[in-house]
Amino acid sequence: MKFSLAIYAAPYTSQASATALKFAQTLLSDGHEVHRVFFYGDGVHNGSRLISPPQDEINLHQDWQTLADQYSLDLVVCIAAALRRGILDQSEAKRYSKEVDNLGAPFELSGLGQLVDACVNSDRVITFGA
Repeated sequence: MKFSLAIYAAPYTSQASATALKFAQTLLSDGHEVHRVFFYGDGVHNGSRLISPPQDEINLHQDWQTLADQYSLDLVVCIAAALRRGILDQSEAKRYSKEVDNLGAPFELSGLGQLVDACVNSDRVITFGA
């Protein structure tokens, strides 16, 4: 089956992001396809490369990167939600005259149309978080 995931929770504020990561890992190891992972609302914080958890905790940002690299996943961060929360790629940082960017690759900014596309092109869309 082809799945897409929508993540609405920030990392470390609830179990939602970690659960979504484990769910995606399980899907992929069981031979399913993950069409897209869409981060919306506070979930956009998963894309920040500045996340620095203690060494004895999982690094959700890094684990999403690793999974995306391993399986060529499409990690999409809602641009409107990201800008409101200070998550910027290089292009948006330049556009808004900010000194730094903090969106880590392979996360990429895009619009809600990507979530609609995920719904249309997936057998199931599973949401995590409020």
